[in-house]
Amino acid sequence: MGFLGLNLTVPHKLLAVDYVDVLDESARAWGAVNTIRFEGQGVEGAWRPLREYSDTAGLKIRAHGFNTDADAISRSIQEELGVTLRGARVLLLGAGGAGRTAALKLAADGIQRLYLVNRTSSKADELAAELRSRFRPLAVNVGYPPGTERVELVINATSKGLKPEEGSPLDVAQFSPNRTGAMFDMIYRPAETALLRSAREAGCRTANGLGMLLYQGAKALELWTGQNPPIEVMRDALWKNVYGS
Repeated sequence: MGFLGLNLTVPHKLLAVDYVDVLDESARAWGAVNTIRFEGQGVEGAWRPLREYSDTAGLKIRAHGFNTDADAISRSIQEELGVTLRGARVLLLGAGGAGRTAALKLAADGIQRLYLVNRTSSKADELAAELRSRFRPLAVNVGYPPGTERVELVINATSKGLKPEEGSPLDVAQFSPNRTGAMFDMIYRPAETALLRSAREAGCRTANGLGMLLYQGAKALELWTGQNPPIEVMRDALWKNVYGS
């Protein structure tokens, strides 16, 4: 259709890995595709982004898959919450597509210990095994931190909280918000989920997923256009579009 590219969201990120024609190293590393750039093959045989062609008629076109989510997660956490990931202990809620990407990126960023909690324990066990094989210095536990052990960061990578009546994905009987200093919820609508509200009331620094959405989109725009994205213009437009002010 002549598009330069497109963004994908759940449940397409994992499926797209097998559907695109070629995977960027970012997509191979994090195991998911959230950004596709369409490329054309020139007469010299090289593949180039469609932005470099004035006429795409008759071009052989391929889909090139990238992952811009992982870096966006890391950047948002560090900038908005002031958390130093290297050496940190992290509790991650959710081991699905978003949770897996977050876990792999956190491991690559050098966290010390990761606690994995998922509704289906077998999926958490599977992700834990992958992390142990790929990042041997990392300590991985399935389940909540024991006793009164604290962590530097809690991340919600589940969809629980999208609807206010759903409540929080955190089992406060096993882990209280006052046992962490920072809470990150990938959900950005509503702006404050039940999880973030309880964390704020417990004195935690909190951030929702709007920054993650911004940074992954900015990187996608760069991949499509070859230009540096106007971050602050995009941030303002995103805020107004999502929250209406």
